[in-house]
Amino acid sequence: MLGRFFALLLKDPLTSGAALVTLGSATALATAWGFELIGGFKPCPLCLIQRNPYYAGLVLGILALIFTRTEKLRWVSVLALLGAAGGFLYGGGVGIYQAGAEWELWLGPNDCAAGGSMELGSASNMLQSLATTKVVSCSVAQFRIFGLSFAGLNVIYATVMVFITLCGLVLPRKS
Repeated sequence: MLGRFFALLLKDPLTSGAALVTLGSATALATAWGFELIGGFKPCPLCLIQRNPYYAGLVLGILALIFTRTEKLRWVSVLALLGAAGGFLYGGGVGIYQAGAEWELWLGPNDCAAGGSMELGSASNMLQSLATTKVVSCSVAQFRIFGLSFAGLNVIYATVMVFITLCGLVLPRKS
């Protein structure tokens, strides 16, 4: 069964790559939003930046899927997947930066612990805002699994997404 699955993937790697980029991006976003909305983990600014390649990957993957159906316009699919691969590389790079800051290998950004905007109308409003604002630092891991934070897990996931995308671009079609 697994052999049949891989044979299907290799029949048209560009289409398979586009489908996997779309599915992988949707999975990453659903996971991130699930941890935020269901798990109660608030993302820091760098975490939000690391989501952007998956939003772009979702759109670019769908675009690539549409244009793989037309032989004359398959080049649009190639450009879309190249863009997605570049985005995943960028997201992985931001993940490396954040994971390094979490492990205190280097300093994180200075403005990363900023919370939401505060209403400064009166002293009581300001105190109320301070009491309810949760400050999330980019340099402190909120959660670790197998020793990896969300940023570290994103580095691995983004690397796999780059690999899948590039396989879709370089593997030849099987007849």
